[in-house]
Amino acid sequence: MGMFDSFRISGSGLTAERLRMDLIANNLANANTTRTEDGGPYRRQMAVFAAAADENRKAPSQKVGRGVRVVGIVEDSLPPRMVYDPQHPDANSDGYVAMPNINVVTEMVDLISATRAYEANITAINAAKTMAMKALDIGRG
Repeated sequence: MGMFDSFRISGSGLTAERLRMDLIANNLANANTTRTEDGGPYRRQMAVFAAAADENRKAPSQKVGRGVRVVGIVEDSLPPRMVYDPQHPDANSDGYVAMPNINVVTEMVDLISATRAYEANITAINAAKTMAMKALDIGRG
């Protein structure tokens, strides 16, 4: 591992957690959206992450972590919530409206988790920066 690998690894974590926070914000913004371009209610979106390994090393014991990468964005497979509201323009013949499969409490817990992970990556970057500065100070002395 080189001197700047820790910056790159933590940077990938910052990027991944920022995407996760963006998706959570989008989910919360669409918590009451009953119509989408695809038809039907909005569906909760989630990011899928994978470890980014060093592919240059052949042996499994030599593989060194290289951070995280986003594999994709998937829609939650849970069915929409059916809410009785016969006055709603999207109500079916029985008076039920298909609402997004978003639980605000779950989204807020995920947001707190993403925020803490983001902060942890910032702390790691600051620690690496401090160590690099100390190494430069040793070289001067």
